[in-house]
Amino acid sequence: MPRRARILMPGVPLHLIQRGNNRSVCFFSEEDYLFYIELLAEQANKNGCEVHAWCLMSNHVHLLISPQEQSGASLLMKGVGQRYVQYVNRTYGRSGTLWEGRFRSSLVQSDRYVLACYRYIEMNPVRAKMVAHPGEYRWSSYRNNAQSDFSYFITPHAQYLSLGGANISTTDAYRELFRNELETGLVNQIRAATNGNYALGGSRFAAEIEAMIGRRAQRGRPGRPSKPSIF
Repeated sequence: MPRRARILMPGVPLHLIQRGNNRSVCFFSEEDYLFYIELLAEQANKNGCEVHAWCLMSNHVHLLISPQEQSGASLLMKGVGQRYVQYVNRTYGRSGTLWEGRFRSSLVQSDRYVLACYRYIEMNPVRAKMVAHPGEYRWSSYRNNAQSDFSYFITPHAQYLSLGGANISTTDAYRELFRNELETGLVNQIRAATNGNYALGGSRFAAEIEAMIGRRAQRGRPGRPSKPSIF
């Protein structure tokens, strides 16, 4: 059964995951993480992709990006993936593939869903019980987004910037979001949308995407969606 085609749209945030082949390890040393981050920054700039949040786990990668061109995300992942595999094979005397193949992704509605993806991505090491707090994990954007650590390639999303106010900074307001865990239902919704290449958001958002692309962007009966009523 063929995989569903990715839904990619310029300017719409995209949560994506790329896993190691057979879920095997992709990062073996500190230098590997640093090299991947360097490639990510380079390719994001080259292919017009704004990076909002990221997390490098030992056997997979999470990104939240906004590509400015239809092909931006695919070119970004191709550029990073190919050069990183070449680096790993050369460094560790191995050959063959490193990634499982196609990255998985979901378009993300603004409002609460973008910030939910920020939190989902940066809480990965906590859910994996690698650390007790996301600030303890070095290989994510939490320290940039929540603790004002400098990043030369992170671009804050408008929803992130809207958190600040007269009496609280953006980073302080962002940290407050982590006082409570994401609801289980929302975590499951993010996972299902990303693994299935569906739109992440409300039913109206999905319907709007479907109307633009002419095929389904949410779980349901296979085939083309019915045309929306004009009334």
